[in-house]
Amino acid sequence: MATTERERELERQVAKLQRINAALIERVESSNLPRTAPYAAFEHAALLAEQVRERTRALNQTLHELRASNRLLGEARERAEQANQYLVDAIESITDAFVLFGADQRIRHYNSRFAEFWRPAGIEVHAGMTLEELRRLALSSGLVVSEQLKQRQGRTVYQLHDGRWVQVNQRPIRGGGRVFLYVDITELKRHEHAEREHALAQKSRLLQATLDSLSQGVAVVTPQGQLEMHNQRFSQLTGLAGLTLPLALTELSRASELVDPADGQAVLAACERRLSDGRVVEVRGHPMPGGGQVLTYTDITERIRQAEALAERERWIRTITDHVPAMIAYLDRELRYVFTNRVYEEWYGWPHDLLLGSALGDLHSAEHCARLMPYLQRVLAGERISFELPEQNAEGEHRVLLRAYVPHRDSDGSVIGFFVLIRDITEQRRTSEALHHAYQNLEQRVRERTAELTRVNAQLREEIEERLAAEGQLREAKTEAEAANLSKTKFLAAVSHDLLQPLNAARLFVGALVEQEMSPANQELIQQVGHSLKDVEALLGTLVDISKLDAGVITPEVAPFAIRDLLDGLAREYRQVAASEGLEFHYVPSSALVSSDISLLARVIRNLLSNAVRYTPRGRLLLGCRRRREGLEIQVLDTGCGIAEEERELIFQEFRRLPAAANARDRGLGLGLSIVDKITRMLQQPVRVASRVGHGTLFGVTLPYAQRVEVGERRQPVGCVAGRELAGRRLWVVDNDPSICLAMRHLLERWGCQVVVAESEERLAARVNLADGEADALVVDYHLDHERSGVALAERINALRQEPLPVLVITADHSRELRQRVRELGFQLLNKPVKPLRLRTTLQQLLAETPLEFVEGADQGLRR
Repeated sequence: MATTERERELERQVAKLQRINAALIERVESSNLPRTAPYAAFEHAALLAEQVRERTRALNQTLHELRASNRLLGEARERAEQANQYLVDAIESITDAFVLFGADQRIRHYNSRFAEFWRPAGIEVHAGMTLEELRRLALSSGLVVSEQLKQRQGRTVYQLHDGRWVQVNQRPIRGGGRVFLYVDITELKRHEHAEREHALAQKSRLLQATLDSLSQGVAVVTPQGQLEMHNQRFSQLTGLAGLTLPLALTELSRASELVDPADGQAVLAACERRLSDGRVVEVRGHPMPGGGQVLTYTDITERIRQAEALAERERWIRTITDHVPAMIAYLDRELRYVFTNRVYEEWYGWPHDLLLGSALGDLHSAEHCARLMPYLQRVLAGERISFELPEQNAEGEHRVLLRAYVPHRDSDGSVIGFFVLIRDITEQRRTSEALHHAYQNLEQRVRERTAELTRVNAQLREEIEERLAAEGQLREAKTEAEAANLSKTKFLAAVSHDLLQPLNAARLFVGALVEQEMSPANQELIQQVGHSLKDVEALLGTLVDISKLDAGVITPEVAPFAIRDLLDGLAREYRQVAASEGLEFHYVPSSALVSSDISLLARVIRNLLSNAVRYTPRGRLLLGCRRRREGLEIQVLDTGCGIAEEERELIFQEFRRLPAAANARDRGLGLGLSIVDKITRMLQQPVRVASRVGHGTLFGVTLPYAQRVEVGERRQPVGCVAGRELAGRRLWVVDNDPSICLAMRHLLERWGCQVVVAESEERLAARVNLADGEADALVVDYHLDHERSGVALAERINALRQEPLPVLVITADHSRELRQRVRELGFQLLNKPVKPLRLRTTLQQLLAETPLEFVEGADQGLRR
């Protein structure tokens, strides 16, 4: 139809062109133009006629092409109808139910198996039905009992009302439609069910065989108090065999005195049952997650008999030793008392129960233990020794004791303890000393008469020599004092490094364990270990700080600053600490400018706040400032137990704690206020104390006012770099301590880093190419073996490379000189012990090419 209309249109255009041509020819012929004009018009008309003929030929060609296209379109329609028939035949030939939905989610094609699938439910399927309509009919008609959707496999499993199972697989097709294939998997489901039943039976037999192989009696009790499972040892202990399970414990208790119905109602920590035949059985309960519990029965008759025999033997030995007129004791290798006789206990006035199991250092004073330590080391090394030592007994008498230590060895020859035999030889010593004193008096008389003759002549010579000697001694004393000061400084640095090395490794190992997935119970244990290591770190820092203050190696850096820069951070920190202890915390900010050493002052205020929390069982704390004429007074107030008048001077002494510290939640060492006193005296800003017993205490530190704060002196806190991860980063780690290398590797690999660790530069060079090896950063310890420096190692490695590596230096040295040198080299610095979170933040900043501020926090200890 479309081709015919096109032909008519072309014919009308041809007729129109012919009329135009005739009109032009007629106009030329009838014109009265000059003779040359008709000829020109004729030429123009001829040209127009040629153009008309060309256009007519083009129109005829187009008409021919349209007729050919119409013929090809008809052939294509026939092939499409034939292909559609092939599709219908192919769908019908599928052995499973098949349905095809169009883009509008309506049925286009389906086979007879699909229609038969719905026919038992009285549902007639026809083209045009929607997928949602089919689902609704299936559920409302009861054809489908249950539906299991498996999104990962892209299929759905239906359970039908007649017990059959059908799996529906669906797949999208081009154009937005979907194809569904219904497969009967009833036999497959039955086979899977049979296999599961077989596996459960096999596991049950294996569990029973495992229980029967145990030496303990085992019984499984349900939450309802019924015996569900037991082993052969349980039958032997109860004297019952051939039990029919499940069986109520109330019925079983009538036949056996070993079974108590209460065992099935509560979990037993441990209890013992003594049977009529003399046997003793230990019963333990273990709860099961789903309810009920597992009861274990262990025959401990022989153990009880052996314990009774040992107790009888100990009583016999003690009866003998109690009548020996000497002190006798036995200590194990850990220096804990295992045995003492009555004479030993009466000498020291200690009860028997206190001695046994207690450590030597817990009962004796530190001075006494220090005197005994050389001899204890020798006896633990296997040497049999005896020595005399003066000592005071429980009644205050000073006596001379002869001690004998005899090592006790095991079958391998190793010392596992030692025997102590002590005799009082005071009277023998007094007799010997009296004879010696009489002899010394005779010699003294002779010496006095002889010296009397030479004293006058030697007096002048002695005075001259004494003056010369005094002058030499003063020079030597000055030299020795300078050497001692330098030695103490070196000793403090060495102690800080050596003590912090294992602590640093432990903190890193704990950080690696925290990163791992584990049970809540193990996670809590790891957190407790972390808290303990933090306490050890604080303890070591406090002791080192005391030593530095006594040595005079700390120089205050007094500078003006705004007091809020210090107190705002402390207030945020101790508000949380006070809340965790159930205390109220109030803070009154101030805008005053003061002049002091902000780091040392932070330590003072922190110690005062910690002391206030420690001695305030309930109530509130206050941190604030009061402007006075002589300066700004920082005040810390609490509503704690208070300090008596006679105790106020003693609290600033080292290792001095108030009597209330015995019941305090955090006892401490008694060094906090001693550090406060030393620092404030160094700053010439003494601390003031005011207190009322039972009402509370006020500590105040007065600071001089400052006129202004120099630009750049205000210290900004270091922030975390959020969102930057370390996964895939390549790190080189050099540390002379193998344990720290191992801890760093575990921790960094948990963060996704590629880590190469080495104990020295040579070992690192053997594992990687220092000049061209691929790496993102270098982490070095400052103190390496053979007095080598990690900073120098980093400089040598960067000198070999075209692009220098970012460097992180880890050290226990807090000196200002080292910080300045590291800053000048463009490296970053972390002080030991390293906290995992601080290490991660620093590495993120280092790898992001963000400069890290050198912040001296109070947790880093006092600087040198």
